[in-house]
Amino acid sequence: MAPVRPAYTNGYYDEGTVVANIAPPAPYVETIPVAPFAGAIWIGGFWDWSGGRHVWRPGHYERPRPGFNYRQPGWAHGPDGRWMLHRGGWDHGHGR
Repeated sequence: MAPVRPAYTNGYYDEGTVVANIAPPAPYVETIPVAPFAGAIWIGGFWDWSGGRHVWRPGHYERPRPGFNYRQPGWAHGPDGRWMLHRGGWDHGHGR
């Protein structure tokens, strides 16, 4: 059984991608703080979609994951005029 996805007036979830009729605001300019430990990886902030609106998720540090690469979330303007948020996350390196 597929998980129940929240329904929104101005957007919706589709197979892990958020689709919205409203463009995301300009990204915040984040000041990257000093790494809290050696090898820390900065994960930049992004505009997420929650409760029918854009919500800023601030950047943070994470521990590296050997064999994986981080893919930053990002919005793209679709051919139908709507905006799509492609979820980021850790992808297996696939020989990179």
